[in-house]
Parts: sequence; C-alpha cells; structure tokens
Amino acid sequence: MKPFRRVTARAAVLNRADVDTDQIIPKQFLKRIERTGYGEFLFFDWMKQPDFELRRPEYADAGILLAGRNFGSGSSREHAAWALQDYGFEVVIAPSFGDIFRTNALKIGLVPIVLPAEAVELLMQTVAGGASLTVDLETQQVTGPGDLVVPFE
Repeated sequence: MKPFRRVTARAAVLNRADVDTDQIIPKQFLKRIERTGYGEFLFFDWMKQPDFELRRPEYADAGILLAGRNFGSGSSREHAAWALQDYGFEVVIAPSFGDIFRTNALKIGLVPIVLPAEAVELLMQTVAGGASLTVDLETQQVTGPGDLVVPFE
C-alpha cells in the first residue's frame, strides 16, 4: 500500500458490532501464501445477500470503512487486514478493534482509527448516502460534508 498523510474517499457503513475475522474472510480462503488477491473474498458469506451493506451502489469504490465496536475480533489471521486492503479500504474507523487485528492492520498500512461510539454514529449518519470523508493523519482529524470535524488520537 502506498503511504499517505491524507486521504479523501467515499465511506461505507458497516454498522455491525463484533465483526470477527472469520466473517471478514472465511477460513476456506486462507490456504494461499500471497498477500494479495483476497479482496474478492471479503465478507464472502455476507456478500451473497442482496441487501448486504457493502453491495449498495453508494458504497462502490469506498476507501474508508465505518464499522461497529470490536471490529476484527477473533483469530489472529492477517488475511482479514489483507482482504480489507485488497478490496480498496485504506482506513477503518470504529469505536474499538480486536487487538491482533489492529496490530496486523498497522503492519500493512491499513489505518485503524478509534473514535467514541457517538462520533462513529455521527459519521455513519453523515455518509449514509455515499458521501466522502477526509482522514488527515498529520492534523489527526476526520472531516466531512459541511463543517464536520472529528478529532482522533
């Protein structure tokens, strides 16, 4: 992944808590040793459902994922971070992350940002129609439509 200081991208909403690494990428896709090509298997079982959030046209080509608490919990599989990145996400914003997932994401340049649940909910409401957000690592801010500014550490 190309390093960035600031990224502006469409944001997708996955308003589900406790999304574990098995849901992010099922075990049957872990036999490969490459770190690429996993994007097509992201949320594999959920993607079969016609009403799954990430299948919505307004979230096409999203580069930022807004998720519920405890995102990436479960096993230590690095493949979960690889799949998110390969799908096109550069940033995941959630109230909390599984510790191992967070470490794996940081290692590959997928930026996990922790925000209070209320701030994540505000961002989710703001981008529900497919709006873009800007994540600025230098100023440590997420900005969006209008005057929306959410600081992070």
